[in-house]
Amino acid sequence: MSHISSEELAVSYGWKILSTFLVQIGRQTYSLPEKGVFVNDPLARGSTVIYPSVEAMRRSEKGKYEHETLYGAMGSPNQHQLEQVIAQIEGGSHCQVVSSGLAACTIPLLGFLSSGDHCLIIDSIYGPTKRFAETVLKKFGVEISYYPADCNLGEIETYIQNNTKLIFTESPGSHSFEIQNIAGTAEIAHRYGAKLILDNTWGIGIFKPFEHGVDISVQALTKYANGHSDLVLGAITVKCDDDWHILRDYAVAMGEVAAPDVCWLTLRGLRTMAARLEKQSVTGLKIAHWCSRQPYVERVLHPALPSCYGHEFWKRDFTGASSVFGVVFKKNIILQKVIEMINHLKIFSIGASWGGYESLVLLTDGEIRRKYKSRTLTGSACRFHIGLENENDLIEDLKQAFDKTLK
Repeated sequence: MSHISSEELAVSYGWKILSTFLVQIGRQTYSLPEKGVFVNDPLARGSTVIYPSVEAMRRSEKGKYEHETLYGAMGSPNQHQLEQVIAQIEGGSHCQVVSSGLAACTIPLLGFLSSGDHCLIIDSIYGPTKRFAETVLKKFGVEISYYPADCNLGEIETYIQNNTKLIFTESPGSHSFEIQNIAGTAEIAHRYGAKLILDNTWGIGIFKPFEHGVDISVQALTKYANGHSDLVLGAITVKCDDDWHILRDYAVAMGEVAAPDVCWLTLRGLRTMAARLEKQSVTGLKIAHWCSRQPYVERVLHPALPSCYGHEFWKRDFTGASSVFGVVFKKNIILQKVIEMINHLKIFSIGASWGGYESLVLLTDGEIRRKYKSRTLTGSACRFHIGLENENDLIEDLKQAFDKTLK
């Protein structure tokens, strides 16, 4: 057995302890019927649900908060099963699965904000979430402002207003990978009567949001949960019953539903997520270290490395790491050189998402819009997602592209 360093163990530890849990959760493994059942629960497509009597139909309506199948537009058995699984992974009480990761970000914003409210958003938030806030929320009279991703708790407090109802954060930050002090941010939000929403997509399974004071946690299940780059799906998890009722009512009112086929595929993907991420996190760390030693690189933005802002909070709060990180090149490496480097990669594909089995690269320069200048994005940069390929093949691919274009 090959030696694994303590650092590699740290980034993969969470996936090791999740492996049995993810295989067993939400499956019928005990009290099996004598005739036997399939390992995977069946796919259930449908729209209309029929009942033996009017009275039975009326009684069923009481189950709208209990993940019961009432009508196809309110969720299928596969969706409800996935919701229960995600709620347990996140450590919440209830989950609403929705049609995309972006919908997971926007539905709670619509559900928990009203005209005249103020929403404070971290500047490093997922770009489409910012776009929604600027176009839709402002149109309906919600006030929007942003706080820097690299400010301390005292600075965050200065951005709170009398009408602040929500703080929306992401940790690590999109593209710039700042790790936040989530517990401290939650304490500030609650002191001023606001709720804290966290985009926890990078930290699925390795960061427990509700243990750190988060009120609403959102996930792009498109990414690690599915793991095969063939669907889009999102999830919103809460812990408080009052929050769940607001969320569920709003999702139903908006007609938000996920196709049963997509939910079934995501459940299948979750069974292997720990095995995939255990390998991807270790490979990602090795490649991050390799990048940090290259003469063209200024810094690597990987939460498990001290060069990443908030690394101390990663060490304190996370049980592992994911496979996505950023690379900032030295100031003498102009943008066109980075573009040429990306175009010379052979194994890495150019693509906007992450979380699948394939390695990806995405240009950061010119692709993000920030109100505040980043302390870490000091030069041309790109983002890497590390897949399941052999680590030596990936390093050789990077080496040939770096050497051909960045010298």
